[in-house]
Amino acid sequence: MSEKMKNFWIRTLSGAVLAVVVLGAVAWCQWSFGALLALLLVGGMREFYALAEAQGSRPQRFIGLVAGLLLLALNFAFVSDDIQVLGSAREAFGFGLALLLLLLPTMIVCELYRAKSNPVANIGTTLLGVIYVALPLSLMCYIPILGSETWDPAPMLFYIFIIWANDVFAYLVGMTLGRHRLFERLSPKKSWEGFFGGIVGAVALGLVAARVLDGSYVAWGGLALVAAATGVLGDLAESMFKRAAGVKDSGSLIPGHGGVLDRFDAMLLSAPFVFVYMFYVM
Repeated sequence: MSEKMKNFWIRTLSGAVLAVVVLGAVAWCQWSFGALLALLLVGGMREFYALAEAQGSRPQRFIGLVAGLLLLALNFAFVSDDIQVLGSAREAFGFGLALLLLLLPTMIVCELYRAKSNPVANIGTTLLGVIYVALPLSLMCYIPILGSETWDPAPMLFYIFIIWANDVFAYLVGMTLGRHRLFERLSPKKSWEGFFGGIVGAVALGLVAARVLDGSYVAWGGLALVAAATGVLGDLAESMFKRAAGVKDSGSLIPGHGGVLDRFDAMLLSAPFVFVYMFYVM
């Protein structure tokens, strides 16, 4: 078997396993969904901090990871009816929020004793890891409950399908019809033809979601449009970080696919936009 075919099968098999794990965790129950988000958060933040270190910064990895996990836990607890800690969910939420707020100035205090060059960049990249990775994953906690009184995995599953449909259609259209470069400085292979092909595929999947979930075609079509357009920007943003760090992939966790950021970059940037759209429109 040639090396090219071997890489193809490794990429295909690992991609299939990843899809089963992700979709299974989302569909199984709220707790498996939360565990999935936590694992993605740890993997994604570790990779982001590694990219920052490759550019000369020295982020505070431990405090950043603790702050990110705490942010996720607070949002997960807010949407879950099963969590009762320290007497009441309200008290637990207040305690966690206070701890999170104290972690932010603690970064500055810790920098006093690290004796590293460029403390502003160190603190900034630590905070950016929380904003870029932990914040969007935390907002995903709300997607299964927006527009519903109970937790329902279907909206989250269709959000994932929309992102995947955008990737697949953009690739197919770009490979066959792509002539005009979309953002050659960061991603030479992306084309405007592929971009609009991905939009069409995503919106079509959005209409399927509306049909299956008995929702509004306009609302779901709009959600798919928002998710696809911002998802492409998410892919470009990660390419920007990798190019600055001088690496091809953000990690090697997923054979043939790279790291967590390589596979979930589109969702990381699109999730805040999708959350706001669903909150106000759906």
